[in-house]
Amino acid sequence: MKNPTSINFRNKSRLLEIVFGEETFELPYEFLRVFSPSAEVQGHTPEEKKLQVGKRDVTITDVQPVGEYALKITFSDGHDSGLYSWDWLYEIGVRKDQLWEDYLSELTQAGASRDPDDPANLPFIEKKKPSCPNH
Repeated sequence: MKNPTSINFRNKSRLLEIVFGEETFELPYEFLRVFSPSAEVQGHTPEEKKLQVGKRDVTITDVQPVGEYALKITFSDGHDSGLYSWDWLYEIGVRKDQLWEDYLSELTQAGASRDPDDPANLPFIEKKKPSCPNH
């Protein structure tokens, strides 16, 4: 895979525009968050993949290049694990429409939503474990 020839973060429209040669992909920030390559999201096996809910309003708060091969993206919900390699960004760019359709179907089947304030999402949100074992 070649490196992208252009990368633009469009914060107002919440889109990453990335160009690979003759191919241009516009990837919404929500889409990038939902399809984070991190093990926290993808799991180590397909069975471990975690459905991402309530990410409609997510923004990007920081982006750092990682060598010549990836970006480390920090999102407004605190998620910052996983490296977005050029290969990963190209792959999800090519498959964006099908991935998004499948994701929306998964949300519907699970009874969850993209809305961050939807109480139906509560069963899918991991509760932070207390630092004190007695609480």
